[in-house]
Amino acid sequence: MPERVMEMGQDDKKRDEEMQLAQEDLRYIWHPCSQMKDYETYPPIVIDRGKGAYLYSVSGKEYIDIISSWWCNLLGHCNPQIMAAISKQLAELEHVIFADFSHRPAIELCARLSEVIPPRLKKFNFADNGSASVECALKMAFQYCYQTGRQKKQKFMCLTGSYHGETIGALSVGSMDIFAKIYQPMLMSAIHVEAPDCYRCPYQEDREHCQCQCFQKMEEAFSKYGAETAAIIVEPLLQGSAGMRIYPALYLKKLRDLCDAYDVLLIADEIATGFGRTGTMFACEQADISPDIMCVSKGLTGGYLPMSITITTEEIYQAFYAEYREKRAFLHSHTYSGNPLGCVAALAVQNIFRSEHILERAGQTAQYLHQALLDALGDYRYTGEIRHIGLINALELVEDKREKRPFAAQRRLGYAIYREALKNGLLLRPLGDVLYFNPPLNIDRRTLDKAIYIMKQSIRTVLG
Repeated sequence: MPERVMEMGQDDKKRDEEMQLAQEDLRYIWHPCSQMKDYETYPPIVIDRGKGAYLYSVSGKEYIDIISSWWCNLLGHCNPQIMAAISKQLAELEHVIFADFSHRPAIELCARLSEVIPPRLKKFNFADNGSASVECALKMAFQYCYQTGRQKKQKFMCLTGSYHGETIGALSVGSMDIFAKIYQPMLMSAIHVEAPDCYRCPYQEDREHCQCQCFQKMEEAFSKYGAETAAIIVEPLLQGSAGMRIYPALYLKKLRDLCDAYDVLLIADEIATGFGRTGTMFACEQADISPDIMCVSKGLTGGYLPMSITITTEEIYQAFYAEYREKRAFLHSHTYSGNPLGCVAALAVQNIFRSEHILERAGQTAQYLHQALLDALGDYRYTGEIRHIGLINALELVEDKREKRPFAAQRRLGYAIYREALKNGLLLRPLGDVLYFNPPLNIDRRTLDKAIYIMKQSIRTVLG
């Protein structure tokens, strides 16, 4: 049998295998953030392996993972250093209860992170995902206020358009109706402050030169509610799920000062922005501020294992430090707190940052990527803005560039472009009509060029 015929036969066999697996998937699995009826037309793509910025399906089709598999795959799939660290640890200790017990990887990880986190943060409380980290931060802030004579401070503030997770507390301090609206009867009442929207600035300013006139909304909220507010939680510099909305570091700096003036704790949700995503190790660095509590996850382990940490100050920690009979302990726990496998993965990530100068390399790549996107799509008639911070670039499609008028939501253009890009080997996950790149920090330029080309062709196929 000719070699080409044999290859075609093997390809058909692989495609059949993937189709069978997809049907088995639909028989059992309820996928997250998905309308499962859509899967009748578009069954799930079954991934067999990954390497670097690429994913490969069972049938052998190649996909560029330009969104880092929901923003967490920091240094590429199957990174040999991270895999080796996990493999070695797996033969020594896979897990141990983290109450009254500890282990070297957790201790070493905290010591290593202490070298790169904002300076006031000293104590680490482990969990397994971003939402859990946020829940921990909210409870920690509430109990801290209660135990330090601030019992009237029981409220939380957040920004409109914010997203902090999908557990009940995290939803309460989020402002995206698509996730939270139906659950309103279950949620605690939070104070939602109008967030900066630099693309559609009501003051006709731009984020590079403004003095954050929009901060007036925050000042008004603090004047009205500051006395009863325990903490405000924000995504520093970048509101991810809102459409990768970027705001100036000055806004964050003003917020730190306002929190100090009103004795309100500042919680920085760096789950999506941390570990180099915004061009610095943490977004807070760009405002030269240190929060009272910081939540980290996603890139913490390079996306290899579920882990999160809620990091806080010595002052907050001391409010819980007492004899057990005084009942001041923080009775908040998670079965997999401080998991050794996650800790060694996170340690490997930190080692790679240092040995491979990841931040410097990513900074150079970021300049290349943004210019390449401007060259490819900056003048396109439906491009409203291509905003960027670090390697994150977001292209907002609009029906009218001059008026910045969005397309009608029912058209689902972002979804149509997503489907078209998948056909051509690019994994996008649009936020409405905002298409974004959030690739691994060590992605190569050739892959970026290929991703830009596929996105451009996909947009033009859908919109013309």
